Amino acid sequence: MNGVFVVGAGPAGIFAAGKVALAGFEVFLFNRDIKPGGLAEYGIYPRKEKMKAGLRKQFAQVLDLPNVHYFGHVHVGSAYDVPIEELESLRPAAIVFACGAQGARQLGLPGEDAKGVYAAKDFVYHYNRLPPYASMDFSAGKRIAIVGMGNVAIDIARWLLEDDPDRVAENVLVVARRGPLEIKFDEKELDFIERHMARDELGRELERVRDRCARCGQDVSPQRIFEHHFLHLKDADFASIPPRLSFRFLSSPEAILPDANGRIARLVVLENDLVRKDDGSTAAIPTWERAEIEADTLIFAIGDRHDPRIGLPIGPDGFATAPRPDQPAEPSFELWDQNARCALPGRYVAGWARHASAGLAGIARHDGEVCAQKVIDFVRDAPDSATAGERRILASLEARGLRVVTAADLVLLARAEAREALARQLASFTFADNEAMFRAIDEERERLCASRAEEHLLQPAP
Repeated sequence: MNGVFVVGAGPAGIFAAGKVALAGFEVFLFNRDIKPGGLAEYGIYPRKEKMKAGLRKQFAQVLDLPNVHYFGHVHVGSAYDVPIEELESLRPAAIVFACGAQGARQLGLPGEDAKGVYAAKDFVYHYNRLPPYASMDFSAGKRIAIVGMGNVAIDIARWLLEDDPDRVAENVLVVARRGPLEIKFDEKELDFIERHMARDELGRELERVRDRCARCGQDVSPQRIFEHHFLHLKDADFASIPPRLSFRFLSSPEAILPDANGRIARLVVLENDLVRKDDGSTAAIPTWERAEIEADTLIFAIGDRHDPRIGLPIGPDGFATAPRPDQPAEPSFELWDQNARCALPGRYVAGWARHASAGLAGIARHDGEVCAQKVIDFVRDAPDSATAGERRILASLEARGLRVVTAADLVLLARAEAREALARQLASFTFADNEAMFRAIDEERERLCASRAEEHLLQPAP
């Protein structure tokens, strides 16, 4: 039997697994977390329930396929539960690594290890209740700076301004390396929080950077910027509400200054000039003028990087893939051995594992399915690898002391969470630590067994 292993059960991994399974192969899906979904489960904003529910339904359809076998709570990697060599010993015909980009970019700033300084992904995992981040300290203060100008930054601002149950924020400041016309977030995302903006304050900020942007040929007058990005501010009756949302443009973090307790107190930024490059794009160039911003919390929303502890070779965008000099625009999925300078047969990467932070669930799905077709073509021509079956794989994992979660367990967990949501009168509920999930699975199994036993006793005698 030729079996295919997929490491990672986010959108890229799940949809790759589904396509390979529908081609007739046995697929074994290994996931770090108990629940599948990756960033589709733990990265999408908590109140986007309809979007999450739709994705969960699609994921469940893949996991319901009889030749897809799920192993949750199994962290694959050289520094984790199961080294890649252990997977190799189970003789898969191919392995797809769709384990995402679990590291965060760091700027190497002085003071970066101060309390109150967080990576955006970790902060998002915290408020989306992913273990163990859900139970870690991600406390936010009154003056919060978010570095970055994309949708993740705006999602975090929304949480802090609107939905954080422990909200203490008085001001959330978005710090951007480039200018107002380089804003990357979707206007529909800003709609949720635009009412927190002070029109006069934004006008003063635009005036502060006006000359620097004008030298680059950009008009950043309030009329232009309001029309492009902040439509509500055009309304003469617009009135801001607290907490306040502010922007600071053309500023790059240079250092973090902690207080006597080791928590961030101020952020030092370099002022930037904006210059136009030969290709028409812009670049931020430091002027070496500095400013200090009061902040007791700092969140870096500047993208993701790959985790070297998994043990795969790392390239410029993700885990290293085979170069394609003849077709540079064509994505490459084959894992590349940088020492031997050759592709590793039957070893692939997909989704953010291939290219960090590249698009949302739909793009990850497409990436996973394109990769899956390459896997299918490879395995069809491969000799029989005698891949270990589900029972042997499960026994191998349990021999390492792992509590492995199966697709059947996920059904029980979903019932327990639905029961809890009903009791709490919530649209949905998620257990925030692994032990609580294990208890819920066990209790739901006992409840199901008791119900079946009662039904059996009520059956009339033959």
